[in-house]
Amino acid sequence: MAKKVKKKRKLKVKNVFFVLIFIVAILLGLAFLTDVRINNIVIKGNTLYSDWEIIEKAGLADYPSSLKTLSNKIERTLEKDEYIREVNVSRPSLTKVVIEVSENLPLFYYLPASRTILADKSESLDNFPVPTVINYVPDKVYSKFLKAMSEINYDIVRRISEIKYDPNEVDSGRFFLTMNDGNQVYLTLNDFEKIDSYLDIIKEFDNKKGILYLDSGEYFEVKG
Repeated sequence: MAKKVKKKRKLKVKNVFFVLIFIVAILLGLAFLTDVRINNIVIKGNTLYSDWEIIEKAGLADYPSSLKTLSNKIERTLEKDEYIREVNVSRPSLTKVVIEVSENLPLFYYLPASRTILADKSESLDNFPVPTVINYVPDKVYSKFLKAMSEINYDIVRRISEIKYDPNEVDSGRFFLTMNDGNQVYLTLNDFEKIDSYLDIIKEFDNKKGILYLDSGEYFEVKG
């Protein structure tokens, strides 16, 4: 009985050549993409830090390789900062990074404790251009006051110079605010958000100085 002879398949040089070309093309493509650098960084939501400070803290100051820079790494790096609560990074394109930060804002300097109080209730020894609470605020009132301060417009927070806890027979949550422009404001915790309208209200009095009563009646008493 005749033995079957197995024919050896010859590898076609043409096929090998195309495979090699394909591999080289992939390697060159990866090398090119790895060398593509971030060239557009957009920062949103920052108040305490400038855009450039955020970029430096994120490790993007030298505009690194786009593929080697992971979004979650940027988020983790920035969230280590005590004044940054949350970070969301998006990548609209290969060379563009959008960083949106939610800051842990300093709200006031609490004189009785000699500490700056942040929005998350933590304390700091750093100094910021924030109002000074000049007297002791009872614990039950303090927690509500802190929450109220964290919810008002931060531009208004920075327009307040001093805050005095000033309860009366009617309201235990009453405060007396001295503004940087020389005006003074009475305010209660139940209507604390009214201070957001401060600039619009003051405009109605032709830059006159006085006391704005937002705790009752919402009227303005001109000084002198």
